[in-house]
Amino acid sequence: MRERRAVLLALLGGLLLALYPGAALAQGGGTATAQLEDTEGNPVGTAEFVEGPNGVTITANLQPGQQAVEPGEHGIHFHETGSITPDFEAAGEHFNPTDASHGFNNPEGPHGGDLENIIVNEDGSASYQTTAALVTLSGGQNSLLDSDGSALVIHQSADDYETDPSGESGDRVAAGVITASATGETTTSGEMTGGLPSSGGATPSALLPAAALILGSGILAFAVLRRR
Repeated sequence: MRERRAVLLALLGGLLLALYPGAALAQGGGTATAQLEDTEGNPVGTAEFVEGPNGVTITANLQPGQQAVEPGEHGIHFHETGSITPDFEAAGEHFNPTDASHGFNNPEGPHGGDLENIIVNEDGSASYQTTAALVTLSGGQNSLLDSDGSALVIHQSADDYETDPSGESGDRVAAGVITASATGETTTSGEMTGGLPSSGGATPSALLPAAALILGSGILAFAVLRRR
């Protein structure tokens, strides 16, 4: 009886993972990038976005010698539209799917697109990383990769984290459209390109644990049956 129960549990586990591999994965898994440019269209830096269980981690770098973003503290935000043409105003307002007020220090905030300020060095370079807990790269109303996309925008001045609509952060001096990564990019429906099946926004590398569990279930079932 115990052997039969073990076989049944192993087969059921394998079937579950085959039907829904996302059951074995951590939350999140999408990735995206943005090429940052100044108002003249010159490249000034890059940004990468990785979704994890705590939100979307942003890693942005400005190249030394760029002139668009002066040394000091600057506001940086997700904006609601994935366009920066003909100018940065095309990106719209802050990404704000919940209709909140602006600012971490605002009792009715923050916007989903509000981020901690970026610090630029004297040589124009910057290395920036933060995690945005209110956005995703997968489906749902908080997705940065929704039907009209989104943009990452750096402003002329520091964000005061309180004043509507953008923390008195001034003009938009650098920006980039956020696009899903070419490998394992996700869509608003949760499907993945490149012929891979949907797994709730997981990347191909994230599917490996599920595949290993399916294989392990099969091996366990075969071993138990042979002992009988």
